[in-house]
Amino acid sequence: MAARDYGQYSGISQALELIGERWALLIVRDLLVGPRRYGELAAGLPRIPSNILATRLKELQAAGVLRRVPRSRVIVYELTPYGRELEPVVLALGAWGFKALGEPRDEQVITRESLTIDLRTAFRPQVAAALPATAYRARLGATELLIRVDGPALDVASGDGPADLAFATGPDLRRVITGELAPDRAIATGVVEVLHGPGGLLDRFASTFHLAA
Repeated sequence: MAARDYGQYSGISQALELIGERWALLIVRDLLVGPRRYGELAAGLPRIPSNILATRLKELQAAGVLRRVPRSRVIVYELTPYGRELEPVVLALGAWGFKALGEPRDEQVITRESLTIDLRTAFRPQVAAALPATAYRARLGATELLIRVDGPALDVASGDGPADLAFATGPDLRRVITGELAPDRAIATGVVEVLHGPGGLLDRFASTFHLAA
């Protein structure tokens, strides 16, 4: 188990002893998107040293947060039901951290897993329930996601597919999600490039995915 011991008998200190070590919660975040092979986890966390990744996986497995399972002759890591209980915690923490996001540094990257969880964090099912079903295809650098919204249900998957609106953007999509930049201005200034479909659907996207800055 992790070496950190706070010497306190409480739920929060116990939780931090289980998932409070560096990188642990980001591993959980990526596994909330879906099972991953070791190499996929490493690729999604490009700055994690391999020995630290191996150690964190062993610690999280020992804590009952994740498990190793064979799949198509390879080993993948997936969250246990106990580990999946962390999803609302991760989403709430993401919403809280979103308020402090500034401009990205040159060395910072956006991965498909981080973008997927950010979209889950910003999703407003009560708003989406009153809107027509819509599919979006978002491209951020090498990352391309197909985002399907059908009532209060959200599905985010990597890859291509038919979409009502396809657009390319960058980290400044954050400004659209927070309401700092209106969708029409985002298109006019090149923050969002419409690749297919009516640009007016970006208003629907901004209504469906919103986080207070």
